Amino acid sequence: MLFTLLSFAVALGLLITFHEFGHYWVARRCGVKVLRFSVGFGKVLLKRVDRNGTEWALSAIPLGGYVKMLDDPQPEAGGADADQAFNRKSVGKRFAIVAAGPAANLLLAAVLYGLLGLMGTQEPAAILAQPAAGTPAAQAGLQAGDRVEAVNGSPVQSWGEVRWALMDTLTSGGIISLGLETPTGQVTERSLTVPRATIEPDSGDLLKETGLALATPQPRVTQVVSGSAAEQAGLQPGDEIIAVDGRRNPSATELVGLIKDAPEQPLVLVVSRNGTQTQVTVTPQLHTEADGSRIGRIGVMLGAEFPMVTVRYGLLDSIVRGVERTVDTVWFSLKMMGRMVTGDVSVRNISGPVTIADYAGQTARVGLAAYIGFLALISVSIGVLNLLPIPMLDGGHLMYYILEIIRGKPVPDQWLETGQRVGLGLLAALMGLAFFNDFSRLFS
Repeated sequence: MLFTLLSFAVALGLLITFHEFGHYWVARRCGVKVLRFSVGFGKVLLKRVDRNGTEWALSAIPLGGYVKMLDDPQPEAGGADADQAFNRKSVGKRFAIVAAGPAANLLLAAVLYGLLGLMGTQEPAAILAQPAAGTPAAQAGLQAGDRVEAVNGSPVQSWGEVRWALMDTLTSGGIISLGLETPTGQVTERSLTVPRATIEPDSGDLLKETGLALATPQPRVTQVVSGSAAEQAGLQPGDEIIAVDGRRNPSATELVGLIKDAPEQPLVLVVSRNGTQTQVTVTPQLHTEADGSRIGRIGVMLGAEFPMVTVRYGLLDSIVRGVERTVDTVWFSLKMMGRMVTGDVSVRNISGPVTIADYAGQTARVGLAAYIGFLALISVSIGVLNLLPIPMLDGGHLMYYILEIIRGKPVPDQWLETGQRVGLGLLAALMGLAFFNDFSRLFS
C-alpha cells in the first residue's frame, strides 16, 4: 500500500508540476509577473525568491503544484506592475499562457514515449496461438506459430506493438491486414474483418475474441524435488514438456491441472531434452489438501518463458515515434469520449484516483519501462482532460478567449459566473462517477 501511494504521489506530483511549469514558462515570455510557483500544496516548507520577484516554494502535500500570477494590480500600482498583470495582456497572449499547461503534458508524453524507444524494452515476440474456431482470425486462415511482422502495412516488432496498432480497429470495427511469417519461413498476408465493439469494463479481451492470442510457451522443468515422483520417473531440469497422454502442446496451467486430476494414475509425458524427444511415464503422488480434496503431485517446479525481442529505435526514430504515439493516444482518447456520449462505450470505464493509484503501483513494480509508459499515458490524459471546453478547466478559459476573439471584446461577467457554476457541477459529477466506478471495481 505504501509503495502504491508513493508511486501515485510521484506520478501526480511530476505530471501536474510539469503542467504548471508550462503555464509559468509561457507567462514569463509574455511578460506576466509570476508571484509564486509552488511544488505541492499546503504549508510551505522551503521557499526562495528569485531576481524576478517569483517565490519558488516547496509545500507539504506533494500532489502537484500551482502557479500564482499577478492578475488584478492594486490601484496604487505603477505602470510597470500593471503591464505585467495577466488580465491586461492581449487575448492572444492569455490564450497561449493557458494552452501551455496541456501542451506541456503532451510534450512530456512525447518525450517519455521517445525515451522508451531509445532505451529499449523487452517484449514478447508476436507469435500467434491457434485461433479459436469461428473467430475472424480462424476464418482468415491464421495458424499457430504465425509471426506478425506488419499491421495494416506498418512494421511491428513485438506483441505490444501489435496490440497498440490494432486497438483502434478492434474497438471501432473494420478490416485488419496482417503481414505474417509462417513457421516454415513463408511471408504472406491475411485480412480479417472485425465488428464494432461495445466496450464495458468487464468485457473480454477484444484481441482474443478476434482469435488473436499470444502463443503459450511450452512448460519447462526448472527444478525437480528430491525423492519425488518426477525424480523417480527420470525427469530432469531443462526438460520441455510437449505432450501429456497424447495431448499436444499443453500450457503450464493445463499441465498442472492434468497432474492434479490424476493422483496415483500413470501419465505419459513426451519431453524434449537437448533437442531430442523422449517418453517418460510418471505417476503423481496422492496429496490431501487442507479442505480434504485429493490431488496429484509429481514434485517439479515449472517455468514457461515467452520468446522475447528487444524493441529499440535510434534517436530520430524514437522522437518521431514518440510524437506519433502521443498523437494516436490523443485521437483514441477523443474517439472513446465521443463513443461514450453515443453509448458505445460505457461510462463505467471512467477511472478515478483509486484506479490510477493502483496502476501506478502495479507498473512501478513491473519495472522502469512500464512506469514510464504509465506516466506518458496519464500525462496525455491530463492534457486532453484540461483541453475539454468545460469552465473551470483550461479548455473552458480557451473557449472564452475564442468567444472574445469572435466578439471583439471580453465575454460578459454574467457568462463567466454562469459558466463557473455549470463547470463546477460538471466536474463534481464527473469526479463522483469516477469515485463510484473506482469503489465498484474495488469491492466487486
